Amino acid sequence: MTPSVDGLAASLKAAGNAAGQEGGSAKPGGGLPPVHLWNPPFCGDLDIRIASDGRWFHEGGEIRRVELVRLFASILKREGEKFFLVTPVEKVGIRVEDAPFIAVDVEASGQGEQQVLRFTTQLGDEVTADAEHPLRVEQPSPEAEPAPYVMIRSGLEARIDRKSFYRLVELGCHHEDWFGLWSGGAFFRLLPSADLA
Repeated sequence: MTPSVDGLAASLKAAGNAAGQEGGSAKPGGGLPPVHLWNPPFCGDLDIRIASDGRWFHEGGEIRRVELVRLFASILKREGEKFFLVTPVEKVGIRVEDAPFIAVDVEASGQGEQQVLRFTTQLGDEVTADAEHPLRVEQPSPEAEPAPYVMIRSGLEARIDRKSFYRLVELGCHHEDWFGLWSGGAFFRLLPSADLA
């Protein structure tokens, strides 16, 4: 059977999962489905693309129903460098240009080693940066703009938007020859201190 958007939604509803109510989120108690327990057969690729700005597209057109995007985001799974939408009965491949989420806000509490950074994505997922949800920065070349990320869940990252990254830089400090950030008891290295000299 050829995979389809309607088919995915139908199999989720049939599973009777909380995500089938088109409201899954990564908030505590948000009812994310147990995707890690599902291992259905691969049914092929679906023409769904998550753009680098976090928008979802199906067959070239943007999916504008936020509830549907949240539903699909709740069943997103990463295996190696590939991304899939998974239900109890099927697994379909999709394309992700960069990271599947965008961190659009960050709140800081505490100071120094007691600092806690809490991120919110464009879909309402919330996560605190810590050892299980690390921060990282990619910079392929000295001329390239840094690309910061935070882990949301199970190998799925959010790219941190520019305004939030600037706020993080203001909160940064130097520790063991690195400039970085404390959060959740962990220090996340962003750049060698020497690069900022």
